[in-house]
Amino acid sequence: MAVNQSHTLPESLRESARLVEKTREERLARLLRGETFPLLSLSDRRAWLEEYHPDYQLEGRRTLGVGPSKGMETPVELADLLEAWPRANVLSLYEDSDKRLAQEPDHVTDVLIIGGGGAGMAAAITAAEAGAKVTIATKLRPGDSNTIMAEGGIQAADQECDSPVQHFLDVLGGGHFTNDPDMVEALVTDGPETLRWLEELGLLFDKYATGRMKTRHGGGTSRKRLHSCGDVTGLEIMRVLQDRAEYLGVETIQFHPAVELLTDENGRAVGVVLERIPQGETLVVRAKAVILATGGFGRLHFRDFPTSNHYGATADGLAIAYRAGLPLRDIQSCQYHPTGVAYPEQKLGLLLTEKFRGLGAQILNRHGDEFVHNLEPRDVTTATIIRECSEYDNGVETPGGVNGVWLDIPLIELLHGRGTIEREFPGRFKEFIGKGFDIRKWPVLAYPTLHYQNGGVVTGTDAATDMPGLFAAGEVTGGVHGKNRLMGNALLEILVFGRRAGEGAARFAAEFGAGGKPGLSHLDAFLEELTVAKIDRQRTAPRLLPVYGKVRPV
Repeated sequence: MAVNQSHTLPESLRESARLVEKTREERLARLLRGETFPLLSLSDRRAWLEEYHPDYQLEGRRTLGVGPSKGMETPVELADLLEAWPRANVLSLYEDSDKRLAQEPDHVTDVLIIGGGGAGMAAAITAAEAGAKVTIATKLRPGDSNTIMAEGGIQAADQECDSPVQHFLDVLGGGHFTNDPDMVEALVTDGPETLRWLEELGLLFDKYATGRMKTRHGGGTSRKRLHSCGDVTGLEIMRVLQDRAEYLGVETIQFHPAVELLTDENGRAVGVVLERIPQGETLVVRAKAVILATGGFGRLHFRDFPTSNHYGATADGLAIAYRAGLPLRDIQSCQYHPTGVAYPEQKLGLLLTEKFRGLGAQILNRHGDEFVHNLEPRDVTTATIIRECSEYDNGVETPGGVNGVWLDIPLIELLHGRGTIEREFPGRFKEFIGKGFDIRKWPVLAYPTLHYQNGGVVTGTDAATDMPGLFAAGEVTGGVHGKNRLMGNALLEILVFGRRAGEGAARFAAEFGAGGKPGLSHLDAFLEELTVAKIDRQRTAPRLLPVYGKVRPV
């Protein structure tokens, strides 16, 4: 096979990229003979996770000393956010609540949803269809979320060779059997119906000419059950959800993140406090039921990892729920996606979907050699890449000092024919070709990127929290994935539990009405704990937007 000359890689990377090309023909021949890199045994997986995965390291973690999950270990950045004072406008309301909160609220609705991503939109549709007046409050614009960035696809057991039972077993195994089995059962049982619902909304899945769904393997799955729309599955889902929500008359309040819950004298959620960014004006919203759908924490950049997350992913919902006394679970567990972009460095952390590996792209070290099976679970693959770069020094260092391994994307067209990459990955193809980098010809340098919050607020299968009137869905919650999520289950989760949250919230609003006088007494115990623990009053939460360089936090 001829060795091409790269004009898109610096000289320091070209030598290793040429080694990838040199080994490609032999690797292709092995694949055509049906030979693959061996999967690890369960004991080897465990050993590599414990030695190399960031979740299993003591570095960068500390124990919570305040709040309902006191004693739990979390990344330091998250612990500082959970053990923090409310923002200044909330403290002002707290100290003067009888006057300000006794006035007419700025907005009144039946169901208020905090967050305009996939979980929030799915909840809004279901609640509106049940007859509730629905309002979505978003930090940025409706749709600005991790959902819209999701590439690979959505899992659901709708094929003859598959079943929700098999899906259930895969989810539990992927989560190392730390999942809440009732939540997993709800997830997989609703899966096939969720696909039908999406198609009724107008979603266009990838299909064969016969109309049959195209399905792929994801890492850690025993069946092909990954359904996709090219590599823009999340974008396509958000398109149909937003269309439907708009048709149903769902209101939106954009650029207004929630900074505190409002509760009545019985401890029930009856609204929220919003803060306009960047001006800072306060909005008081009364609601008969509230749904947290605020997403995850990727923009906290634990241990300085890059992230694939959208700009607003700063764990606002966790901070608000925690000081309201709601327990969290598995928040020490983060998903580092194995293949975030390591070069070009201006795309650092951008995701290269697992679907690339599902179609045959291999992960290679600087010698062009395989060192891990393509479809190991994500946490195992991440640990293996970190080991290859650190202990074995087999990574490739970029001019900016970032380590990485190769994802040999060109192999896909040798396996599946010309045009496959452009057809299956139109988003990433256009993104790279626009920068003069042809992923049909060149491997891409990759390294684990902070991708997903595995744990979060504890809920039941009806998406209800321990606080009456408060529901939660999506990445802000914990239990479904345990300590590790499998590919494609996040999109399914936001839809399954978003819809359950919308249904439950609409029913609660209709049954129990507006509730009592709004206040902030749920903060009493937490603020006392902060005082006793001598937490610096300059430490406040939610943080709203990430901090980079010398920019002051918002």
